[in-house]
Amino acid sequence: MLENLFSLLMLLLLQLVLGFDNLLYISIESKSAPVEKQKFVRQLGIGIAVVLRIVLLFVLVSLIRFVQDPIFGINLEGVIASNFNLHSIIVLIGGAFILYTAVKEIWHMMYLKVGQKQQKDRKTAAQAITLIVLMNLVFSFDSILGAIALTDVFWVMATAIVISGIVMIWLADKVSTFIEKNRMYEVLGLFILFLVGVLLLSEGGHLAHLYLFGHEITPMSKATFYFVIFVLVIVDIVQGRYQKKLIAMEE
Repeated sequence: MLENLFSLLMLLLLQLVLGFDNLLYISIESKSAPVEKQKFVRQLGIGIAVVLRIVLLFVLVSLIRFVQDPIFGINLEGVIASNFNLHSIIVLIGGAFILYTAVKEIWHMMYLKVGQKQQKDRKTAAQAITLIVLMNLVFSFDSILGAIALTDVFWVMATAIVISGIVMIWLADKVSTFIEKNRMYEVLGLFILFLVGVLLLSEGGHLAHLYLFGHEITPMSKATFYFVIFVLVIVDIVQGRYQKKLIAMEE
């Protein structure tokens, strides 16, 4: 029992650390829904995703071999070589979609004119919930595979998923409120989301044993990922304070 409790604690930490980028995506994506339904979208989206995570956990525990088995390969001499499996395909699609989302929002910001309100592509609540659930499942793969590596006790893994889901529902509103009140940090969030897309693409390429022009695609390490985020946050804080001082001096 003591070993199971220790495993549960480790899994909770793993779920929360790996859930950071997922939480950021949920906060940004929910803003595309009608304003009065954004909180509902976040809560229901995460709730459905938690249930599907447990289903996915059961499926992966039972069929993990099939997820890792190669499905097809591409081999063009000197150009591309790969061996795709289901895991790599899901991670690559998720990474490409997140990269597209981040670039699209950054593009809108760059061409926003003075005095003009930022126009977002509005989605229905159902569309936003669907995207949140699908992307949550993409982020789930690594955390679930990590959970399977730590323990083989199903209730421990399921409990960690449920608790982390409750924490995410609680934090999602706080993150969204913070970004809404501090719009300058929205740019920082989008660039972090951009990095998440790059991270997933590099990981998907590695899982697919992808070679481009003779060079192997290697995954970005989590240490590098979090270090870059730390640097971005520090630069953003310093830049913001320096800009305020310049404005004060001019006045």
